[in-house]
Amino acid sequence: MLSETQSVKSEVVTERQFLVILRYLLRKPSAIIGLVVLILLTLACIMAPHLTPYEQAKLSPRSALQPPSLEHPLGTDHFGRDQLTRILYGGRISLRVSVVAMIIGATFGILLGASAGYWPGWIDEAISRFIDVMLAFPNILLAMVVITLLGTGVNNLMIALGVAMVPGFARLARGTVISVRENDYVLAARALGGASPRVIVRHILPNAAAPLIVFGTLEIGVAILASAGLNFLGLGADPPTPEWGLMLAESRIYIRRAWWLATFPGVAIMVMVISINVFGDGLRDALDPWLKGR
Repeated sequence: MLSETQSVKSEVVTERQFLVILRYLLRKPSAIIGLVVLILLTLACIMAPHLTPYEQAKLSPRSALQPPSLEHPLGTDHFGRDQLTRILYGGRISLRVSVVAMIIGATFGILLGASAGYWPGWIDEAISRFIDVMLAFPNILLAMVVITLLGTGVNNLMIALGVAMVPGFARLARGTVISVRENDYVLAARALGGASPRVIVRHILPNAAAPLIVFGTLEIGVAILASAGLNFLGLGADPPTPEWGLMLAESRIYIRRAWWLATFPGVAIMVMVISINVFGDGLRDALDPWLKGR
């Protein structure tokens, strides 16, 4: 009976939280615009085979380095491949890499941070020192080290970026868990004999989720930039993969002859990252009033 009552109460609280957050989010037009742009870009990338008649890897030397036209709205590259097609297919890779990397970083980072925050003493000390060592390296440098060990490739790039995100998630999770673990409902759950993992998963993390959600949203944009940078350096996808950073790297030789080769992939990166950051900022502002009023 007690568990059923708690379950109903949890559902009501979750619904109330969602309605409050949604109400504040609708007051932020910039966040809605960012979300709409992000959804449209994502759908365009997913529907790429139906939006363009060209194949992303088919060579057409006779059409090489054509400027934007009705036939090729964003021009063609040095192999005659349609730029719009490759940008849409490249968006699939960038989104997949960034989302998977964020999930990897969030999973291990929250696991480490929650453990450090819930169990003070030597566990907290050991995990905190390990995270401090990781934080001593810039994220991009840490990702480069991991890629050096694992090798290049899209899958290894996802792992490398995920590892680079672990310290940020761990530090934030540790702080939020510390602020939540002494609340009355946590103490009551522990007094009723709740196992520590169950208390963390059922009572602490749901009430510490708001800042982690915002941080994870913003980290997707960071991952897209980092992915493009690593691919630009040749540490990610291998040619002829249509990845935005790799497309920028390939366009360097033709920057004076074919301005569109670097311009449009750069614009795609910029629009995607800005839309994610604008939505993330709006989501943070929407969550703040609920956090303060909780």
